[in-house]
Amino acid sequence: LAETETEEEKMLKRQSRERKELQAKIQGMKNAVPKNVKKRRKQLIEDVARLEAEMEERQEGVQQLKLEISKQVEVESLANGIEKLAFEDSEKPAQHSRLTKAQKRRGKEAALEKERENRIAEAEIENLSVVRHLENQKLGHLLAGRGLKIKQIPSDGHCMYRAIEDQLKERGHILTLAQLRSQTAQYMQSHVDDFLPFLINPNTGDI
Repeated sequence: LAETETEEEKMLKRQSRERKELQAKIQGMKNAVPKNVKKRRKQLIEDVARLEAEMEERQEGVQQLKLEISKQVEVESLANGIEKLAFEDSEKPAQHSRLTKAQKRRGKEAALEKERENRIAEAEIENLSVVRHLENQKLGHLLAGRGLKIKQIPSDGHCMYRAIEDQLKERGHILTLAQLRSQTAQYMQSHVDDFLPFLINPNTGDI
């Protein structure tokens, strides 16, 4: 019997196929440019580097997204399992150690429900990966036309400040995350009226 491919294996195969397709495209581009035309060869090298960088960023983004969703699904599944276990333990008769028919039925139903949730989660991961890939591909083309590219920032709770830090560094300004946070806090404190509307509940008027 053939083994069912995991989502990880499918993703790796898809990425391998993308790399092969890109290499074929690059080879076609190389064949179309004469070796003695230096200007076009230089442009070719830049285009190839851009295409390879875009693909690398797309694939890293897909892997990061899959990892984040997998972690979320794992946490939710664990929480559901603990909750169901606690519920079943609370219903166990004190005088009996063996499971009743009702408990066995609930356990079987819980297992089927968990399997269904896992299938849904896997489908969502696949769909999100495809959607994110297409979005990144379109965005990458638009940015490449302007000499820009997508940079992956790790989701570690500091992503906004890390993105600002990265762009400041590109312009020769070196600031640490602590300095950026401190400056942001100082600015907000000195411009309270500008930020206060975002801290007020529109229904109650409470902060």
